[in-house]
Amino acid sequence: MRNAAMTLGLIAGLIGIVVGLFGYGYAELSTRNAEVGQMFGSFQNPGFIKFASFVAPLLAIAGGAMARARALWGGVLMLVSAGCFFAAFGFNVGTMFPIGFAGLGGILAIAAGKPDEEKAHF
Repeated sequence: MRNAAMTLGLIAGLIGIVVGLFGYGYAELSTRNAEVGQMFGSFQNPGFIKFASFVAPLLAIAGGAMARARALWGGVLMLVSAGCFFAAFGFNVGTMFPIGFAGLGGILAIAAGKPDEEKAHF
C-alpha cells in the first residue's frame, strides 16, 4: 500500500503542477488586467488561489515521496493537498485527478498501519 500511495501522490503532484500553473497564471492575469477579469470572470480570493496553486502540488509530491518511509506523515500531506485543491478550485474536470489521486494516496498511506517493514507509524 505504501508503494501505491507513493505512486498516486507523485502522479497527483505532477498533474497538480499543470493545474497550479493555469490557476496561478489566470489569477495573476486577471489581477493585472481588470478587463480580462471582467470579460472572463475573476477569482473571489486570488491570493488564496496563488497560494494553493503552489502549495497543493508541493504537498502531494512531498507526501508521495514520504509515503514509504513515513506513511502517516505522507498520508496527511496528501490529504491536505487534496483539500487544498478542492478549496481553491472545486471539483471539476481539471482537478478531479489531482484530488482523487492525492485523496486515495493519503487514505492508502494512512491505512498502511501494519507495513511489511518492521517499523509502523502508529
